[in-house]
Amino acid sequence: LGELGKYVFEVEKSAEKGLIKKAIEEIFTVKVKSVNILNQKGKKKRFKGVMGRRSDVKKAMVTLEKDYTIDFTNRFGNQGLETMFPQVSIKYKVNDWFRPSVDYRYVLKREMNSNYNGSNRLNFNLQFNKLVNRLNLGFRLRYQYSFDRVASINYQPEFDQAFRLKPSISYDINNSIFSPTATVEFFYNPSNSPLGNRFTKIRSFVGVDFELSGPHDFSIGYIYDQSINLPNPTFRHILNLSYCFKIQKKKKEKRKIMGVRWL
Repeated sequence: LGELGKYVFEVEKSAEKGLIKKAIEEIFTVKVKSVNILNQKGKKKRFKGVMGRRSDVKKAMVTLEKDYTIDFTNRFGNQGLETMFPQVSIKYKVNDWFRPSVDYRYVLKREMNSNYNGSNRLNFNLQFNKLVNRLNLGFRLRYQYSFDRVASINYQPEFDQAFRLKPSISYDINNSIFSPTATVEFFYNPSNSPLGNRFTKIRSFVGVDFELSGPHDFSIGYIYDQSINLPNPTFRHILNLSYCFKIQKKKKEKRKIMGVRWL
């Protein structure tokens, strides 16, 4: 749910929406868009032959405002640090299942001769998600546009224009900061160049997302990166480390109206 900007908290039965919103904003330094209350009836359970019932639970589903994020990702391979890219993103949540975003990224990639090749890149993303209980099914369509590239010894799909299709699946473990995740991403080169109009890479990922307190997110995982339909295709084993800091969009504060207790 965190990926969709939604978080579920178990709250006191007497807690109201306004109090929950204020507490979440103060504790986690975020801006809350809405709070929905879920009253869950206690389940019946037999204990030592006696039928009983668990206590009713009140939960609050909190939706955060649209946000800006700053990411910094490092990828380690056989030769040490192979790729690093700082990224700034603007994301907008249209509804529960659709969120477009735009990223600016500067990519540094290590070549076979140990030199680093740099590129500026813009990503235009369409993210779709479907929640099934605690299972999050996703699909991202991305168009990447690279510019100011440095000449490379070998063709690198990471540094070219490409359409990228990425189905994903993750599971939100109850009362845990861990969310196991798996994705497969397909790179398609749409250009009319000699190596264009074909799929050029498949990238598989298995890892864990950590939902930390406040505006911080961290993930770690394993990537199998394989080029296809290219001269001298290659494959790599990569350790991926990613950190994200969310910058919430601030709203102008309304002037407080003094109540009776101020008289």
